[in-house]
Parts: sequence; structure tokens; C-alpha cells
Amino acid sequence: MPTATGSVPGPHSEHHTVLYALSTCIWCRRTRQFLERQGVAFDYIYVDLLQGKEREDALAQVRRWNPSISFPTLVADDSRCVVGAKLEEIKEVLEL
Repeated sequence: MPTATGSVPGPHSEHHTVLYALSTCIWCRRTRQFLERQGVAFDYIYVDLLQGKEREDALAQVRRWNPSISFPTLVADDSRCVVGAKLEEIKEVLEL
């Protein structure tokens, strides 16, 4: 079972990237694998594995960018967001 939060190192660390995901979501898994293959350094939060205040705080962050609270939600530099496994849009936002 994956850990609820963590960081993945990578040579592409130009952007502060956070992936909000669900541990059981295939689209979240594909997005994470894409980021890893591209060498993107990112933080991840599996919202479904959090509990209590941590989960509430994570959902509030997702809601800030994505009012429908769907996953995956990727936030770059606390200024741009990509909702869903839109790999081409992620490439554009992260300048890959």
C-alpha cells in the first residue's frame, strides 16, 4: 500500500509540483507514472489515505483549484492547475 504523502525526486525541479490523487484511481496512477517517466520532481498526496484534519486540509486545497474535487488534480507553482490525466496539458504547464 502506498504512503499517503511523499516526494519523488527528479531532474526537472523547475516548478513546485503537487499531485493530489487517490490511491485506487487508474488515472491518478497514470499521471504519476507519466511524471516519473518525464523526470519531474513532485510532491504527492493520496487524499483517500489521509484522515481527520489532514484529509480536510487536503480536500480544501483541492477545492481551491478544482471545485468539483475530482482526481487527479495537479498544481504547479501554486499558480496553475491541471484537472484530470491530461498529459499534453501537463507537459505544457511544466514546460517539458
